[in-house]
Amino acid sequence: MLMSKFTVGQLVATPGALEALRESDQGPEEFVARHVQSDWGDLSDEDKDINDAALNNGERILSSYLTSDKTRIWIITEAEDECGQRLATTILLPEEY
Repeated sequence: MLMSKFTVGQLVATPGALEALRESDQGPEEFVARHVQSDWGDLSDEDKDINDAALNNGERILSSYLTSDKTRIWIITEAEDECGQRLATTILLPEEY
C-alpha cells in the first residue's frame, strides 16, 4: 500500500510534460508515487535535504526524474498555505518552469 509523506492537493500537468510521458509510454502515477514517498529522484544531496526539511516546515517540494527515453520531468508540490494545506502539485518539464 502506498504511504504518502504529504498531500499533493490538486494534481496538474503541463502540455509538455503530458507529451513527454506519452512519448515514453509512461503514466504520471509512477512518478507521483515516488514523489509522495520522498524518493526525490535525480537531485543533489543538498536539494534532497531541503525537501526533507520541507516535509516539516511546509515549504515547496521539488523532485526530478528521467522518463524511459531520458526526458527530464519535474514534480513540484507548492508550499503550505496559512492553513497548512498543500494546494497543488504540478508535473512539468524544466524548461516550462
